[in-house]
Amino acid sequence: MTTPSGPGTTIVTARSGRRVSLDRTTRETTISLALDLDGTGRSEIATGIGFYDHLLGSLAHHGLFDLEIRATGDLHVDEHHTVEDVALVLGSAFAATLGDRAGIARFGDARVPMDEALAGAVVDIGGRPYAVIDLPFRGERAGQLPLQLVEHALEAFARTAGATLHVSGVGRNDHHLAEAAFKALGRALRAACAPDPRRTGVASTKGSLG
Repeated sequence: MTTPSGPGTTIVTARSGRRVSLDRTTRETTISLALDLDGTGRSEIATGIGFYDHLLGSLAHHGLFDLEIRATGDLHVDEHHTVEDVALVLGSAFAATLGDRAGIARFGDARVPMDEALAGAVVDIGGRPYAVIDLPFRGERAGQLPLQLVEHALEAFARTAGATLHVSGVGRNDHHLAEAAFKALGRALRAACAPDPRRTGVASTKGSLG
């Protein structure tokens, strides 16, 4: 099975329940990713961009997703391709694990403070890709991560996950603001992906999602 995701093709190499492994190779990046929606928050992430690893690890920890990512990219050019492609594959992993999205809550929201920063995420994983991001960073970088790529990563994730994201926040410290946003997104996704014991079929009056 393959899932299109931009100029490369993401290949689902293994699937079991709500666990999936994927690979994606282009002339710009090579990515291997494994996701377990029903994990404990364990993560092993190496993208070559330390602060990006930190943000993705925070998302996994607070979403209680087990997440493994190994990525190599053309960082001699800049960080753009690696950040975008990892987000595309992560979104594809969520889409693959959710399948027809039957029996899940579908919607989730969370707000997370981190010292002076406060961020919120509201998500709908019903198959409609859209992203509204309002994270007013003050600087250009946090560690090795250009902060303008945070919005781009979230947009890329939404596109392949089939998710609507509204992520916003305020704060004076860019590290705190970005980290609070990814923690909030992790918690919102956790709520949206959770099985709803009262739900039969999909959470839509149309009878289908996507």
